[in-house]
Amino acid sequence: MLMIFLAACGGDSSEETSGDDSADEGSEETSEEASEGPEIGQEELTQPYVAWARETVSTHMLGALLEMVGYDVELAQVEAGAMWSSVADGSADFHTSAWLPATHASYWEQYEEDIIQVKQVLDEAPLALAVPSYMEDVNSIEDLKDNEELGESVDWQVTGIDPGAGIMQNTQEAFEAYGMDNWELTSSSEAAMLTTLQDAVKNEEPIVVPLWKPHWIFGTMDVKMLEDPQEIYGGDGDQIYTVARNGLEEDAPRAYKVLEQYDENYEMIDEMMPKVHAEDQDPADVVQEFIDENPDLVDEWLDGVPREE
Repeated sequence: MLMIFLAACGGDSSEETSGDDSADEGSEETSEEASEGPEIGQEELTQPYVAWARETVSTHMLGALLEMVGYDVELAQVEAGAMWSSVADGSADFHTSAWLPATHASYWEQYEEDIIQVKQVLDEAPLALAVPSYMEDVNSIEDLKDNEELGESVDWQVTGIDPGAGIMQNTQEAFEAYGMDNWELTSSSEAAMLTTLQDAVKNEEPIVVPLWKPHWIFGTMDVKMLEDPQEIYGGDGDQIYTVARNGLEEDAPRAYKVLEQYDENYEMIDEMMPKVHAEDQDPADVVQEFIDENPDLVDEWLDGVPREE
């Protein structure tokens, strides 16, 4: 009787031990699954940006994606010079607003030893001076030189944006290259320039502005980019890159992998820009809506990257 009792007790103990081992194995498997993919590393990131049309959308998109994989991302709205210098000196981590090789050439030349080109996110980003299409006699930058009638009608002014923008530097170079000695470039902000452009178009008045694509304004009014025979604005156009500070890949491997996999196309940018800039919707809400409606694309951007629940 005693032997039978002890045998029975031993059997129960063995089963319990076996169950514990299974639980441990399951725990180990779960742990292994959780550890798959790059480590999170540095959990707080700073992403500077200028409130340009595409950049506002793209910056919020990357911020949202990185928060999905566990990061706390600060979006810092700054001027163009500060956007580049802060990444170069390490006080910020990355930005997705590098227009190269032409528009931001001076910034790249200054900071290329301290900044890494992570990924080309858009392969076609042309820039130029632009006018409303009803200005039928103006089709090239060459048509502006010594054009007395047009010059006097706009006070010989090209209505510009923030002074640190690369396209403003291009425009100053265009004045010299095309002999536009009478012309002056005024600076303000993109928003102010667009308001002035919209008012001019509403009244069918002449105006000359620097513009670029992608931009939501081309979907709301008939504006044409002027030919640039000397290719001061980069010929066929720039490409747009995400760039990061030296050391980010080692400090935040998971974030760096997302930056390597994120890209864009005109369709997605053209869908979101008008909602933010023409309809005045919150860019965070616009981006979240796009994420919710495009799970397959988000899966591509976050492929192999653990997500936070």
